[in-house]
Amino acid sequence: MHPAGRGALYSSGMGDVIVVGGGPAGLAAAIAAAGRGTRVVVCERLPKPGRKLLASGGGRCNLTNTLAPDAFVARLGRHGRFALPALESFGAKRLRAFLLERGVRTESRDGLRVYPSSDRSADVLAALLRECAKRGVAVQTGTAVAGLELEGGRVTGVVTTSGPLAASSVIVAAGGPGYPDLGGTGDGHTLARAAGHAVRTPVPALVGITTRETWLRECAGVSVDGARVTAGVPRKRTSAEGEFLVTHAGVSGQAALDVSGGVSELLEERSDVPLLVSLVASVGRADWGHELDRWRAEHGRRSIAALLSERLPRSLARAVCSRAGAGDARAGHLSRSAGERLAELLTALPLTAVGTAGFARAMVTRGGVELAGVDPRTLASRITAGLFFAGEVLDIDGPSGGFNLQWAFSSGWLAGESVPPAQSREPGGTATAQNGGRA
Repeated sequence: MHPAGRGALYSSGMGDVIVVGGGPAGLAAAIAAAGRGTRVVVCERLPKPGRKLLASGGGRCNLTNTLAPDAFVARLGRHGRFALPALESFGAKRLRAFLLERGVRTESRDGLRVYPSSDRSADVLAALLRECAKRGVAVQTGTAVAGLELEGGRVTGVVTTSGPLAASSVIVAAGGPGYPDLGGTGDGHTLARAAGHAVRTPVPALVGITTRETWLRECAGVSVDGARVTAGVPRKRTSAEGEFLVTHAGVSGQAALDVSGGVSELLEERSDVPLLVSLVASVGRADWGHELDRWRAEHGRRSIAALLSERLPRSLARAVCSRAGAGDARAGHLSRSAGERLAELLTALPLTAVGTAGFARAMVTRGGVELAGVDPRTLASRITAGLFFAGEVLDIDGPSGGFNLQWAFSSGWLAGESVPPAQSREPGGTATAQNGGRA
């Protein structure tokens, strides 16, 4: 078994694979590559691997979901089809089977999101590290990769803070610049550029949105389920449904987080981005009109705000009524114009995004290594021989709900399986590839 942890750097040879990054993509890549008979070194800059994995899902680790591959890639947006070979190679069923065989049961309580049954991300990380140890992977922590060794159009190793490492293949799985406290630096993008790859400017995604409207902050801390947030301008709009959370700075919750990447992109071009919030996505404007008519007829003596508080948190209901000009109006005295304005606000509450919480709180990165320079069938560089990419470092991201972690596992596994297998010499000097690589 190769050494792991801090200390003397494992001295690799030209038949080895170096994985840059000890997150889910990097560990999956290392396990798959080691299964091909290669010696593998994982270089992780933090004192311990998997810090971001441990924090995922609030420590519960929403590691995948139950969608079929085609439906899964559709949720990845403009670059989704690129991910299909990786998902077909190591998708949700294979990931769950892999974990189950290593003592980690998983389940989906809502029929979509999949978590470890223990609700402990630490169990997932422990299983990955046990498998690394079993397959002889050297996990070298406290070791940042500062550069690639390149010669004749191919990668021959890396330069690390602990010294140089030679290798025949390098898998860059260093993530993006999101959540620097958990290891995000953007170093992988620097390595990619040095190898001749174009990098699409990264922006924060799955991050809270800062809004201009100050009145909304009176409702900070309240949330509603089943809302819809639409962000953007014509031809650049994105929409998502789920929880809508009001914060002291603006909005968050699944619906806002899932459109935040698009908001971040537009904020690179303009000073603000329009948002429209349907507070109950399943209820349209005409439906609210009918509901208001019913309240007028059946609950004329009650205030509109009190009636609306049965559908929404009280502070939010009062704030929306005030914005509509309904104030403390009783249902029986609600004017037609105020009712129309209230129905409009409930289905298309206008807000203005002026920023985000930034990379410091971004769960993922939008942008990264441009996909045109990477072969989706192997995740090998089309520019530099022996170089592979996996995970968030690539220009592909998804919404909340297990999409990004599954992509990390799938892409890491495909990259690891795609490195050339170790060569052994039979009597007479014939080189033969060693078998392996399947979970």
